[in-house]
Amino acid sequence: MEYTTLGHSGLSVSRVCLGTMTWGKQNTQADANAQIEHALAQGINFIDTAEMYAVPPTADTYGTTETIIGNWIAANPGRRDDFYLASKIAGNGLKYIRGGGDITGEAIIKAIDDSLARLQTDYIDLYQLHWPNRTSPHFGKHAPGHINFTDVDTAAHSAQMLEILQALDESVRAGKIRHFGLSNDTPWGINEYIRLAEKHKLTRVTSIQNEFNLLQTRDWPFLIENCVHQQVAYLPWSPLATGALTGKYLNGARPAGARWNLVQRNGLFRDTRLSNQAVAAYSDLAQKHGLTPAQLALAWCNQVDGVTSTIIGATSMEQLQEDIDAFSITLNDSVLADIAEVHRTYPVPF
Repeated sequence: MEYTTLGHSGLSVSRVCLGTMTWGKQNTQADANAQIEHALAQGINFIDTAEMYAVPPTADTYGTTETIIGNWIAANPGRRDDFYLASKIAGNGLKYIRGGGDITGEAIIKAIDDSLARLQTDYIDLYQLHWPNRTSPHFGKHAPGHINFTDVDTAAHSAQMLEILQALDESVRAGKIRHFGLSNDTPWGINEYIRLAEKHKLTRVTSIQNEFNLLQTRDWPFLIENCVHQQVAYLPWSPLATGALTGKYLNGARPAGARWNLVQRNGLFRDTRLSNQAVAAYSDLAQKHGLTPAQLALAWCNQVDGVTSTIIGATSMEQLQEDIDAFSITLNDSVLADIAEVHRTYPVPF
């Protein structure tokens, strides 16, 4: 396993981060225990979760994944320091979480305390904002004109961000969290938090996790360049595009137990004619080079300059091992050239 520094934090994290959002929906406590043990044995020292999980999110499964992780920690009290634990506060829009309201300073304090109780730990290494209060161009909202940035009250959002930052700083000083990060945000979001931290001498943003994969590359190069020069770790989530890049959904297939059989909060917006054509092309390319489609997609993501640690998730141990093995693969210039050719053909397939 290879390791890298998490932004400006000084923490040395594995290039693979174990995602957990299926735990409590598609995976049981026993499954989660086995995945944690296997990941740690493979050298993974970075685990990511969220108060909103399991996914797809529902009121019945809210907090379930953190509870499952907490049960493992309670059963293995001497191993909490074997890994860095990341979690997230949910943003607005889910009525069963704080009435669906915005992230506020008060919400930060309560959500951290609640997560710590479920996780049965005294601290969270990286605490992230799952999505910003303002509408961001994520979850399929990245087409020009889909949202209007000029409608945003910049001063109001900046004031909200300062309040959030003050609560995060208080939590760092209290030892409840060590660092904070963003998710599903933009260069403006990153830089405004940095500006506010510098102006008010508050804790500085450490990381951002956004969707990034062969079907969704909008963060390259501008956001990733920003991350590199601002010492903000870039953490891709869904490197397999919710499983699409494995090829298992081609031609309308819906394997038993697969995620796309479940009702999705934002719908199956990745399932388009062009996306399927792109996945088929990448699958053929993988076969040409003696790789599985998943290995091709994950190895490519790992080799993108500026990527810090890639968040993977699996519902079976076989999937988990295949995913982990992909990070020991180095794609040569020939493979990368073939990938680039497909990407030029399908740059924005959904």
